[in-house]
Amino acid sequence: MRGAGLGLVLCLLTMPSSATDLWLLTAERIHTMDPDRPHATALVWGADGTLVDVGEADVLRARHPEALPVDAADAVVVPGLIDAHAHLMGLGLALLRSDLAGVRSKAGVVARLQRDAQDLPDDAWLLGTGWDQNLWPEADFPTAADLDAAFPERPVWLRRVDGHAGWANSAAMRAAEAAGAVLTGDTQPDGGRIVREGRVPTGVFVDEAMALIEQAVPPTSAEDHDRALTLALEAAVRNGLTGVHDMGVSREGLALYRAFADAGRLPLRVSAYADGDAEALDDLCTHGLYAHPGGRLGMRGVKLYIDGALGSRGAALLEDYSDDHGNTGLLVTDPVAFRAAVDKAAGCGVQVASHAIGDRGNRLVLDTYTEALGERAGTDHRWRIEHAQIMAVEDIPRVPALQVIASMQPTHATSDMPWAGDRVGPARLAGAYAWRSFLDAGARLALGSDFPVESVDPRLGLYAAATRQDRERRPPGGWLAEQRLSAAEALHGFTAAAAHAGFGDTTVGRLRPGARADFLVLVDDPLAMPVERLADLRLRSTWVDGRPVYEADGTP
Repeated sequence: MRGAGLGLVLCLLTMPSSATDLWLLTAERIHTMDPDRPHATALVWGADGTLVDVGEADVLRARHPEALPVDAADAVVVPGLIDAHAHLMGLGLALLRSDLAGVRSKAGVVARLQRDAQDLPDDAWLLGTGWDQNLWPEADFPTAADLDAAFPERPVWLRRVDGHAGWANSAAMRAAEAAGAVLTGDTQPDGGRIVREGRVPTGVFVDEAMALIEQAVPPTSAEDHDRALTLALEAAVRNGLTGVHDMGVSREGLALYRAFADAGRLPLRVSAYADGDAEALDDLCTHGLYAHPGGRLGMRGVKLYIDGALGSRGAALLEDYSDDHGNTGLLVTDPVAFRAAVDKAAGCGVQVASHAIGDRGNRLVLDTYTEALGERAGTDHRWRIEHAQIMAVEDIPRVPALQVIASMQPTHATSDMPWAGDRVGPARLAGAYAWRSFLDAGARLALGSDFPVESVDPRLGLYAAATRQDRERRPPGGWLAEQRLSAAEALHGFTAAAAHAGFGDTTVGRLRPGARADFLVLVDDPLAMPVERLADLRLRSTWVDGRPVYEADGTP
């Protein structure tokens, strides 16, 4: 950063408040996302991190002569990006495990596992995440036999990229059976599927069936949880995130976040959503919505599930999968139990956010919301559908009619596009990853990534939203290109709209007086550069509460 390197900035920002109470940042261009003043060249904030003035540099210098200057020179400033659907601890744990994302063959998976196993104790489980059979030449689910030759004795358990299926070797299945799991037979667990040949498990477990293996996996230590969260937070701010809606946080998970917040170790804002109808939701109902006094942590919502994922053919569809006749997917929560959880949350004043991917899953959520909200449908409840990936076209107008927020992840479309048409067929693609259709219908559209299912880098989401292409710019013109967003709409989805979805719109998502000084300093202008370059948007620094929490190495 020109004019004030990070060392000088840190020195200025840590001076006692008696020395100065105001800081003034100037830049070539500031996109505020505030419709009352969309553009500016200067920001002024106080010692508590609250913006007190936004406008033109000359005017603000004259108005606040005592403010210490922070000169961003020719940089572009935007509000800090907020990921409206992500999993921080999932990212951190993935960073501690074998990373199988992008591996394009079963042999490649085994080779990577063999490399990573070299540093493990002999009796340790080998854990990994990120495999995706859709990338392999055969595009079929793997089996335990694919792992057994390399790992005959060491238990191996690998979560699929979407988190909705797992792959075990025979040693892991033996450990699960020793712990009491029944894997062989004809019955299936509620909300899940053991993939079998005849009555014998093949090694793949879908949705709720994964718990049969995971009950045998040794618990993660407190030290590893601490390390995992530290790594995830560092990755988030390094990629320009100043806020994350963390979907599915347990009572213990919130306690860890609280410990980080108490110790000043949260470099961004975490809006945590309770993990279903469990202890964290009970705490919200008993003690009220949670807000940490430091302003960087809160829990006021609950994340529920209705179905599985499209990639593992667990998303609940109204008709059979086009590439798996007789299979309509899974309801991971019984509709009666789902309605009871929605009613419980509503009675406690807790925001409801529901995972729904298939058209049947989405319809069930909308039907349940309609019944549960009743006359309150038009109020400011901000209930959400998470993903909304495949929706019957006739159901899309119901989303704005109910004042429901569509919380969607642009990179899901560009990851799924090679095979999504095979799963659902051309007719159902009319309501697939239909961001433009939602906006045109009047729905609010909050954007995120679902990391670690996708990359933590929100720039990839901006790029996918505006191009509907992969990084090699395929297919030409974009997949289902009529659903593209403009760069401004994509940026709005990761800022103001995401803030609104988390009840943070009075404090974050826009740069205006009274809001927090959460912003990014960029080399490039995301609203002026070609959309094909958005994935390579260059970040200089990430700021939260008017303090830099990350600065790129070698920043000029």
